[in-house]
Amino acid sequence: MRKKRIAILISGTGSNMAAIVKETQNGILKDVCRVELVLSNKYSAKGLQTAGELGVPTKVVPSKGKERENYDREVLQVLEPYQPDYIVLAGFMRILSPVFIRAYKNRIINIHPADTRQFQGVGGYEWAFENGLQETCITVHYVDEGVDTGPIIGQKKVDLRGAHSVDEVKARGLPIEHSFYSEVLKDVFSKNI
Repeated sequence: MRKKRIAILISGTGSNMAAIVKETQNGILKDVCRVELVLSNKYSAKGLQTAGELGVPTKVVPSKGKERENYDREVLQVLEPYQPDYIVLAGFMRILSPVFIRAYKNRIINIHPADTRQFQGVGGYEWAFENGLQETCITVHYVDEGVDTGPIIGQKKVDLRGAHSVDEVKARGLPIEHSFYSEVLKDVFSKNI
C-alpha cells in the first residue's frame, strides 16, 4: 500500500501536528502516511518551528486581511506541488471556503474538542467547563461546508469529573487528542473506515 501524502494546516502551537508527525516517523502512522508539508496562516505560529525541528517542510500563507475564497485559492496553489492525498487540520483557525472544500472533497479531516452534534466552533473545552459537563467528547470528522458539521469519523470520551478550571479540562483533553487523532487517521488511511 502506498503511503498517503498529507498536508497539515495549523495556526498556533501545533501540538496535534507534532503528535501526528512523531507518529509518522516512528509510531502507528509510520507505514500509512507521511507529512509532506505543514502550512500556517500566521508567521507567528509556534508550530512552524516545531515542524522544522522535526524535519518537515513548512510554508506560511498569511491570511490577515484576505477574503476567504481568494485566500483559499492561494493555499491551493501552494499545496499543488505537494500533491497531498489528505488535508489534516490541527488547530487551523480559519473556516475553509467551498472552493477549498470542493478541491479536496471528503479528504479534509479535523479534530474538535467537543461532540460536534452538541457544540461547534471555537471554545469546546470552555463550553464543557461552563456547562459543568461530567464528560466531553473529542471528535474527529470530515470537513464539509459548515462549521464542525461534517460526518463524524470517531469520538473518544474525556472524563471531566472534578475538573476545577478550563486549564484542567484542557490538560485532560489534549493528551487524548494527541493519541486519538493519529489512531483515527491510521484507520482512515488504512481504509478501515
